[in-house]
Amino acid sequence: MSELLASPELSGPIAITGATGFVGRALTLRLVRAGVVVRALVRRADADLPEEVERVRGDLESPAALEHLVAGTSLVVHCAGTVRGIDRNAFDQVNVAGTRELLARIGQAYPGVRLIHLSSLAARSPELSDYAASKRASEALYGGDTRCRWTLLRPTAIYGPGDRELAPLFDSMARGWAPRITVVGARLTLIHIDDVVDAILAAATHSECVDGCFELADARNDGYDWAELCAAVSALRQRRVREVPIPPRLLTGLGWINVGLARLLRYAPMLSPGKARELTHSDWSCDTEPFRRASGWTPQIDLPTGLASVLGPG
Repeated sequence: MSELLASPELSGPIAITGATGFVGRALTLRLVRAGVVVRALVRRADADLPEEVERVRGDLESPAALEHLVAGTSLVVHCAGTVRGIDRNAFDQVNVAGTRELLARIGQAYPGVRLIHLSSLAARSPELSDYAASKRASEALYGGDTRCRWTLLRPTAIYGPGDRELAPLFDSMARGWAPRITVVGARLTLIHIDDVVDAILAAATHSECVDGCFELADARNDGYDWAELCAAVSALRQRRVREVPIPPRLLTGLGWINVGLARLLRYAPMLSPGKARELTHSDWSCDTEPFRRASGWTPQIDLPTGLASVLGPG
């Protein structure tokens, strides 16, 4: 993918929302290493980013900051979003209203800008959770009257160095215990962070991706069952990994308890009944062929290699 970084579309400056998040940071570091000028929307001036990054203070609710962010850019990559929330409104405030405000700033002043929006495979099943519904609603903001050239990417579960969501699960498996939170027969798809960054760069440099929505996963579009995940970690660490089934009803109950505590203690919960439905959903298979045809992208990181990047070689 190094040849893509020489493309005119990536000449910069490139604006990134969510640059301090998992995907945004990985993309920012890749671009900075290649000498591309990056402009990042940040809440704090001392955000932990390379010193070469131009910081724009503000958030998705700051019209003036967004106007500064997108001014004169060749590409905007919209990675910002929230994965934690107590109700639908908490998700919509960022994932929907924030996207609407960004589109408004681009459309008013820079309608020719190329925009890559990092959505989620969860948007395919909005009935599962408030998060999934908010991601689907954010996608619905794009259409024929959108005043920029856009691409929606729907990655499945992303993992890799720097991830904080799947890392606890993999760490537990590396210690020999695998809490199985999926239902029997369920398939889980994964994609490594490096492949997601490659996909963003590929989408930005191929006109065939304009005005399209594409799913992203690794080479295993049909995903993995729990036994395969355990076997992969077992092979890496050379130790037995025991499955510990967690009944879906228990997970849902824990979700309700967590939401109740979140209301009382005023924090944004990750585990909720909706998240439990996502975790126990039976089919997260992907169809990456449309994106492969449109962009020439192919995932490079297989599961053993990806796990080694997270857990170490053994």
